[in-house]
Amino acid sequence: MADTKERVIKIIADQLGKDATEINEKTDIPNDLGADSLDLAELLISFEEEFNINIDEQDAQNLVTVGDVIAAVSKATN
Repeated sequence: MADTKERVIKIIADQLGKDATEINEKTDIPNDLGADSLDLAELLISFEEEFNINIDEQDAQNLVTVGDVIAAVSKATN
């Protein structure tokens, strides 16, 4: 799971131009990092490509924190 966490944080940091050391599982992607709906859509695509998974649209709407993303990716890869 640490690998998944690190990969998710790296994707978020790279795409949003943030410092990965400032991102943790409790980070709220829209509010703390300033991601808008387009950023979130692009992040979702990046997660799906990176992990070779498909995140259901309904589940995607509930991805607010980095921890939510890590949990969804972990669920989809198991």
